[in-house]
Amino acid sequence: MEGSIAWRPRHSPWLIALSVMLGTFMEVLDTSVANVALPHIAGSLSATPEEATWVLTSYLVSNAIILPTTAWLSSVFGRKRFLLACIVIFTASSAICGAATSLGMLIVARVLQGMGGGALQPIAQAILLESFPPARRGVAMATFSMGIIVAPILGPTLGGWITDEYSWRWVFYINLPIGLLALLLVLSFIEDPPYLERSRFRRMDYLGFAFMSLWLGALQIMLDKGQEEDWFSSSRIRVLAVVSVIAMVCFVVRELVTDEPIVNFSVLRERNFAVGTLLITMLGVVLYGTTAMLPLFLQTLLGYSALDSGLAVSPRGLGALFSAFMVGRLIGIVDSRLLLAVGFGALAFSGWMYSHLTLDIAMGSVVIASIINGAATGLIFVPLSTTALGLVPRERMGNATGIYNLMRNIGAGVGISLMTTFLARSAQAHQATLAAHVTPYDPATQQWLQSARDALSAHGNPFTAPAQALGLLYAAVVRQAALLAFLDNFRLITLAALVCLPLLLLFRRTRARPAAGAH
Repeated sequence: MEGSIAWRPRHSPWLIALSVMLGTFMEVLDTSVANVALPHIAGSLSATPEEATWVLTSYLVSNAIILPTTAWLSSVFGRKRFLLACIVIFTASSAICGAATSLGMLIVARVLQGMGGGALQPIAQAILLESFPPARRGVAMATFSMGIIVAPILGPTLGGWITDEYSWRWVFYINLPIGLLALLLVLSFIEDPPYLERSRFRRMDYLGFAFMSLWLGALQIMLDKGQEEDWFSSSRIRVLAVVSVIAMVCFVVRELVTDEPIVNFSVLRERNFAVGTLLITMLGVVLYGTTAMLPLFLQTLLGYSALDSGLAVSPRGLGALFSAFMVGRLIGIVDSRLLLAVGFGALAFSGWMYSHLTLDIAMGSVVIASIINGAATGLIFVPLSTTALGLVPRERMGNATGIYNLMRNIGAGVGISLMTTFLARSAQAHQATLAAHVTPYDPATQQWLQSARDALSAHGNPFTAPAQALGLLYAAVVRQAALLAFLDNFRLITLAALVCLPLLLLFRRTRARPAAGAH
């Protein structure tokens, strides 16, 4: 253990941070940048919109399977060698994605891309925490959070701009120069610490890996396709749910009894890590739920273009950058639980602001709420990562970061699925309620229809005006129902953020003392 304490990397931690964050930013960006290009991909490759969604699902499934195996694979191949292989696989498969001539070819390339990208996040987080001294780990996590938080926010805007200005293929080609630069930096500045266990002949737990792949694959497909197939009314979704639950139980039991597990759950005995893993899952639900809902609200109800909605949402990234930078300096001075309480409180407040949006809202109001939301996320992510992983021994950091990032991704999938489902169901319920009050016997309805008929008759065909007026009334009801459904979702997001506050009391207090000269 002495060696693990005394070891310091030969190169500057900032050069190491730049090296690993390039790959992480590229990988996280790719989880969202392709979303807006799906209609163009479907049209170009002669696929239906439903078939094109497998471009996203295939990536997420392979990505999720690799995440928790990062520590095991690093111990077999050596972490630097494994990181280099992941960057090569991700970059090469990005080129294949851009050159794909059929949907099948693109999906296979996306599976490979997900396999290469899955390990980049946990490896980067583990390397940063090991490379910076304990008193500077807040700064390390602030650096890491910039890629994790900002990339999903910029992804849709960047993807839309590239697709409109050039082609959907360039959504994947942009990874090539970034990947090559990341490869050169990792070769130059990353090294394996002496305490990192490495065994080329370590036995592979094939049964555990099979259970894990089945569990995560079935779960991800179920979350992705659930609303599309009306959830448990679909036999396929029911089968996926049963398979996922059984495989998860078998996987956990297998990992607890085997001598050489792929994922070592004993790290969850550390209370701060267990609580932090629960909270990062909740944060994934809230963060990605908001990310999914807000652009949809702006484009479908307010009529924003993809670029305008991106401009309205992008200030979240600015807020996150600013707060992550500030909290990186405060983490060794202020109790991290206090920072987390302020962060989750601000996150709930931004959700409350979103829940008061109207159809006449100005962009400025959306921008202010977005800045607060982004600042709250940055304020949470840094102290949460530092507190959750701060007491984990260095030699177990790779295993811990794999679990931690996996649960954030699962939370993201759950959040997007829940918000999409609640939006559709709530809109139907509100539409039924509103329609019950729009009757021929309601004076307000009659007055509205008469005004619409008069306006349409004056500017068009008086014979079709009554039918057109009814169509406009129906559209107004549908739009209002959709608005109420969005507001319901934002209230749920607010509630989820508030539920996290009492959980902070479960953390043991940790406060890193700034090292002499640290600033």
